[in-house]
Amino acid sequence: MIIGVPTEIKNNENRVAMTPGGVETLVQRHHKVLIQNNAGVNSGFLNEAYIDAGAIIIETAAEIWATADMIVKVKEPQPVEIAMARKDQTVFTYFHFAADKELTDSFLKSGATAIAYETVESPNHSLPLLKPMSEVAGRMATQEGAKFLEKRMGGRGILLGGVPGVKPATVMILGGGIVGTNAAKMAAGLGAQVYMFDLNINRLRELDDIMPANVFTMYSTSANIKKLLPQTDLLIGAVLVPGAKAPALVTKNMLKLMRKGSVVVDVAVDQGGCIETCRPTTHEKPTFLVHGIVHYCVANMPGAVPYTSTIALTNATLPYVLKIADMGPVDALKSDDGFKLGLNMYKGNVTCKAVADAFSMEYSPAETLLG
Repeated sequence: MIIGVPTEIKNNENRVAMTPGGVETLVQRHHKVLIQNNAGVNSGFLNEAYIDAGAIIIETAAEIWATADMIVKVKEPQPVEIAMARKDQTVFTYFHFAADKELTDSFLKSGATAIAYETVESPNHSLPLLKPMSEVAGRMATQEGAKFLEKRMGGRGILLGGVPGVKPATVMILGGGIVGTNAAKMAAGLGAQVYMFDLNINRLRELDDIMPANVFTMYSTSANIKKLLPQTDLLIGAVLVPGAKAPALVTKNMLKLMRKGSVVVDVAVDQGGCIETCRPTTHEKPTFLVHGIVHYCVANMPGAVPYTSTIALTNATLPYVLKIADMGPVDALKSDDGFKLGLNMYKGNVTCKAVADAFSMEYSPAETLLG
């Protein structure tokens, strides 16, 4: 199979979809890998490393899209990329269709096959291709939140962990999954008072057992959230509904309960956001103010640490890339029920129910289409 890895073109997206080590593994299996010129430079991987691994360096994205059987990316295809997609082509990347109607409509028209990292499941129903970037984003959420609490960044001028004689900041985390857990670990390690909210009482019990003494769990209700918001210095949105739009747990009116100079980091923004006032921002212009509250809503947070992120992502995606390359997309998906859940679009049909429901579109089960 011919696998193409184009340069990411989303604003300030520095990651690349494949490390030289991943390329070497594919080439050893007799596949051809096309890497766009300097696609890995911002992640710390030079053309020479890819050439040594057996890749072919291609000058333009257009050549890669025109030639490759499978495109492997990091972020959702941009309009100029979708215009190059072919009906006989598989695109394997993060899509987050349910948060973007325009993306959904345009990719559907292309007729290409969309396999989304974020909806692939393991046998235990975890999300193996979302997990590594969720770990990065969760840790970054606390890191960025702490930075923007500084006065010079527009915050209240609060040190997250406080100092002897001065109480630490209060951090509220909505969601006890991978993002929330990693955000809590970082915040707790810095000495903050951390409150984790979730609807799953069994998950709250687990968190109670594993988290340090300065992390407290609370059942997620509007009443509980509103009660804590006036004390909250840093609010982190970490809610995920696989393949679907995130629910808005904090409304614009609820946000008024927070003090000016507090900070909001909504990691769920690429799924529509779980805080109503959030909208996607970029690494170039990461924040905006609502009611005097700093909003950090970068939709590709791990792109700021591309070396770490690229290696972590390739570690997770490579087994699935190999399966598609070795077996072809149809047989690869049919061989693994969890992998099959990653199929979001096939031959102009929406095969992810959450995406279909988000836009009242017709849903076609993958089993029916794949045979």
